Amino acid sequence: MTSLSIPDSNETMLLRELNHRINDEFSSSISTLSTAAVRADNPEVKLALSNVVDMLQEHANLNRILAVPDGDELVDAAEYIRKLGLAVSRCALEPIGIRLSLVADTLPLEAKRCWRLALAVHELVRNAARHACFDGRDGAIKIKLSLIDTVVNCIVADNGSISARLKPGRGLQIVGDLAKSLGGRLQYGFGEQFSSFLLVFPVTECELRANRAVALRRSRGARHRKVASRTRSQTARRPLDAFRGGAADREPTKVATHSHDAVDLS
Repeated sequence: MTSLSIPDSNETMLLRELNHRINDEFSSSISTLSTAAVRADNPEVKLALSNVVDMLQEHANLNRILAVPDGDELVDAAEYIRKLGLAVSRCALEPIGIRLSLVADTLPLEAKRCWRLALAVHELVRNAARHACFDGRDGAIKIKLSLIDTVVNCIVADNGSISARLKPGRGLQIVGDLAKSLGGRLQYGFGEQFSSFLLVFPVTECELRANRAVALRRSRGARHRKVASRTRSQTARRPLDAFRGGAADREPTKVATHSHDAVDLS
């Protein structure tokens, strides 16, 4: 199996032109159906056409998100995947009752590498939506994106049973190629009520420097919040000092730690 290569300038231009034409087709279809909805006399027909227009608009937005990026600047992969997740939820997951959530901290990646990660995540999420067997359970897909040392870990897991997914198809081959193009690999496992895919790849030197800068700012912010929390706690207890006998009777200050909860994209 041949790994995907980095598109050269001519290939990138071709991809952008194809994406532009697809967007034009979406716009033309949306315009035609919108006009038909306005002219329709039957309320049920009007509603049905309006729903189709809304769905096409969501698909057009998803297509724009997955377009080849213009520059080589660093982008926040967490924010990119969040936008992607919202778009996928609205046009593909919500209509069939599947909830999507994301857990991720700021993660600077080069634009084209982040785009490849997004393509892989999109394929894995859609693969889960198409093939997962939830056996009456509420369908749920979770994306977790993190940086461990110098390696990006991206997990896409769902609570569906193995169904007929043990044999990798074309979709997983594409994701495997995308992983190789990032210098990484794809691992996956199945169980009676879950499936999990792990995409791992190393960061570049540029990405590593940017992520270290983010970690430093986060550390400084945590220290600042800790000092501010201690100051507010001490200030709030001062009126009670006279009744407690002064500083010796004060309780230790409790500082809340900052946590990153899952963001529901449904």
